[in-house]
Amino acid sequence: MLIEHRGSVPTVHDSAYVAPSAVLCGDVVVGPGSRVLHGAVVTAEDGQVRIGRDVVIMENAVVKGRARHPVVIGDSVLVGPHAHVNGAEIRSGAFVATGASLFPGSVIGNGAEIRVNGVVQVNTTIDAGSVVPIGWVAVGTPATVRSPDQHRDIWVVQRELDFPGTVYGVPHGTSMRGIMESQSAFYGAHRDDTVVGAEPETTQAPREASDPLHDEAPDHELPLEQVERHHDGQLEDYADELLVPEHDPAR
Repeated sequence: MLIEHRGSVPTVHDSAYVAPSAVLCGDVVVGPGSRVLHGAVVTAEDGQVRIGRDVVIMENAVVKGRARHPVVIGDSVLVGPHAHVNGAEIRSGAFVATGASLFPGSVIGNGAEIRVNGVVQVNTTIDAGSVVPIGWVAVGTPATVRSPDQHRDIWVVQRELDFPGTVYGVPHGTSMRGIMESQSAFYGAHRDDTVVGAEPETTQAPREASDPLHDEAPDHELPLEQVERHHDGQLEDYADELLVPEHDPAR
């Protein structure tokens, strides 16, 4: 499904493929030979998403571009099922495995690997050819990679990266009420979205219920006891008429 958002319509190269159940929304460009598989959502909120050549966005992945942090995906990149790519740059030849999460401002170098459920925090750079192990967290530039049980060590670096400012555009200490009021207004722009190629909805006038057999099978398929019609307040039995073949000279 292609959706016009904020006046922009997705562009898909003739040699690319977008599954019928995938969604492309807004200023999205899909390059030659690339594939967006079932259930994936690629949405340019108020920014851009650019997908290069021979990229595969697998089932149920989410790719989200933002004004300050567009998504740029190079060539020959795999984005695995259920991966979350939010405002990140993924350079050519990189591998983003199932369930991996890339936050705004992150950069994945050429040929790097983010393995299953790996996390790359905001404003973090993964060097070319580097690996974030299964379930581990990369934070900072140059990246420090830690297992998830090392939360305090992760936080020492992460707190300087301005997560609320990068992701939500608000200062530290902003209440959830304040964050969600702004987020609700921001995503409210989708109320004006238009599905590309969709026919406008039409309202069908109600049918007059003048014929009690209107919604029934054709007369010639009805049991004889149902072959009656209402006419000027009278019931006219025409079963005999139906039983006479069309070529019968008696008609």
